[in-house]
Parts: sequence; C-alpha cells; structure tokens
Amino acid sequence: MSILSNNHYLFTSESVGEGHPDKLCDQVSDAVLDYCLSLDPDAHVACETFSSTDFLLVGGEIGFSKDIDLKDFNHNVEKIARGVALDIGYNSADVGLDGANCLFMNRLHAQSADINQGVVGKGLDEYEGQQGAGDQGMMFGFACNETPSLMPAPVYYAHQILLRAHELRHAGKIAWLRPDAKSQVTIEYDGYKPVRIDTVVVSHQHNPDVDYDTIKKTLIEEVIKPVLEPTGLLDDKVKYFINPTGKFVIGGPDGDSGLTGRKIIVDTYGGMGRHGGGAFSGKDPSKVDRSAAYMARYIAKNIVAAELADRAEVELAYAIGVPFPVSIMVETFGTEKAPRNKIEEAVKKVFDCTPAGIIKTLSLKQPLYRKTASYGHFGREGFPWEKTDKVEELKKAVK
Repeated sequence: MSILSNNHYLFTSESVGEGHPDKLCDQVSDAVLDYCLSLDPDAHVACETFSSTDFLLVGGEIGFSKDIDLKDFNHNVEKIARGVALDIGYNSADVGLDGANCLFMNRLHAQSADINQGVVGKGLDEYEGQQGAGDQGMMFGFACNETPSLMPAPVYYAHQILLRAHELRHAGKIAWLRPDAKSQVTIEYDGYKPVRIDTVVVSHQHNPDVDYDTIKKTLIEEVIKPVLEPTGLLDDKVKYFINPTGKFVIGGPDGDSGLTGRKIIVDTYGGMGRHGGGAFSGKDPSKVDRSAAYMARYIAKNIVAAELADRAEVELAYAIGVPFPVSIMVETFGTEKAPRNKIEEAVKKVFDCTPAGIIKTLSLKQPLYRKTASYGHFGREGFPWEKTDKVEELKKAVK
C-alpha cells in the first residue's frame, strides 16, 4: 500500500489467467476432485498437481467410502488431467504444453487412517460419531461494498480483465492470444472508497508473429477499457503497462513450472483481507482450509448485504478431529451499523459453523470445484457461498 496524502492511498491486487502454470495445476487438481465426488460424495481427497516442460504429475491422498475399480480410476485420472490442459488451449509444445502427448505420472495413494478416523468421528471418545475438522487452522472470509459482488475492487477488476481476454481468446476474436496471462490493478482510495484507477498491468502470452504495438493497442482497447470504463474510475491519467518485457511468447509450463495452491491471494481477496494460509484446490470439503473459508465468505457477504457493516472480515478456527470451531471472530473496521458483539452473536445464532454444518449448508459434496479454480473462488455468482439468503435472519438476530 502506498500512502499519497491524508486518507488517500494506492492499493494493488493481481489476477492470473486459466493458462498460468499454477492455475493449470489448480484446475487439474479440482477436476480430479470433482471426478472423485461423482464416484463417491463421501470421498476424501487431497490432490496435488505439478507441471513443467512436457510434464504433468498428479499426486496426493484419496480415500473412498466404497469399493472403486482402481484400474479404471487411474485411467480416467490421466484422461481428466490431459483434458484440462487441452481445454485451456495447451495443445502444442509451441504454446507451452501438449496436453495430449506430454509425459504424465500418477502418484495418488490412500489417505492416512490416522487423519481419517478424526474426520469420520472415530477419534477421541468425546467426539464419537461427530464429523471432525480435517485439520487445524484459521480461515478468513471478507466482503465490502466496493463492487456489486461485494468484493474488493482491485482484485475484482483484475479478474474481470482476464475473464474478458479469456472469452475473446476462446471465441477466436483475438486469434494471436495464447493461454498464459497475468493482470494487476492499482486503485486510489479515499478512506475505504475507490476514487480512481491509477495503474493497470497486463502481461499476456501471444503468438510470435504479432508486433508489440498491435498487442498493446488491442489489449487496452478491446480487453481493458470495456471492463474498466463502466466503473467510472478510469481517467486520462491512468498508467498502462502492457507486456512490459516487450515479448511474451514462451509461456505456460514451458516458461515456468506450476504447482497446486501457489495462488492463494489471487484465489481470495487480492491481499485486502487476511488469509489463513491454506490453499483450496484439490481438497474435498472435509478439509476446513477450503470449506470454512467458503463459509467465512458466506457469512461476511451476508453481513455486508444486510447493511450491518460496509466491510466485514470473519475468522473461523478449528482443531483437527474436533466437531466445532474453536473460535469465531467478526471484524467490521469501524463501519458497523450495529454493535460488533451483537453482530458476532447473530452470526453464531444464524450460521452452523461445524464442519458437518458447513458441508450441509453450502451443499459442498457436489462436483462443482473445477470452475472455482480460475478467476477467483469468490465474487462470481453460481457458487453456494455467494448467496445472500441470510440477510433477514441476521437483521432479526441483531435486533
């Protein structure tokens, strides 16, 4: 954060496209998770993916509650991983990876019985029969009234820029775009209010036969401005940095290795709002790293939608094997319209934050995860944790 004067400061967030090597890995891991949940909604999955030049590796732990044909399963895991790469556009070594023909390795194995017993309620006698958290840790959710999605403006607009580039690339409207891409948006704030966009950075992989001037003009006029002009925050002082190295032909796993879980700030709030440290992709909902972070966002979004605060951050914390949160915290940054303690008590009354309650409330045993793995887990409609269906209950509980 850069302080300008008085209450004015700059805040920057980034996004990465679906073809970024880390995002390729996130999508493979979540596609494998979806496949496991389609076979067994009670499957326990911790799937990691690694990519490099001409190589994909899938590994981790999986436990099923019923018998599965492992030969058929392993064949389909490879088919899924290759299919994700091809869907993104990695269909040739020239663009960074040939999904159909690259080397593939599967190192998935059975889940630890020690971990499983606590999750399924067979751990300590006092928690017998109750689903425990899949790990210890703290998870945060955040919401603010800066955008219609109740997301922070910098990360929201960084995502939207790359989503537009994604759509134009897949539609063939900018034929020279390749899959790998990054964006960054810097916004000037007055207190908690965005007042103008200061800087936009976009680095997008491209074919070798397109000149720099065409790349710069096209990305500004056809990708960036259609997203940012409607915000009213764009002025003639904005600074654009487009492919600032001058060339971005080599990309994807050929340009940089990829690994599941390395873009946790891109996945959440762009640095505005805290992060507990746990990644999401490849983890089934028994892992509170993922499910409780979704629940915390759900709670925070409903607090802001209920106009109980302009900004809300919710922390949930858990101990492995324990069937309830060890703490719940609500922070409203001085923007609350009701006493914070009353908002926090209302949250505890309205929302079931036990591991089992989160899974039931948000219907998390369905195979919906691959589509979360690029352009942010939050701020996009269609996910259960983005609903604002607890507004009236919260208002009533506060009163």
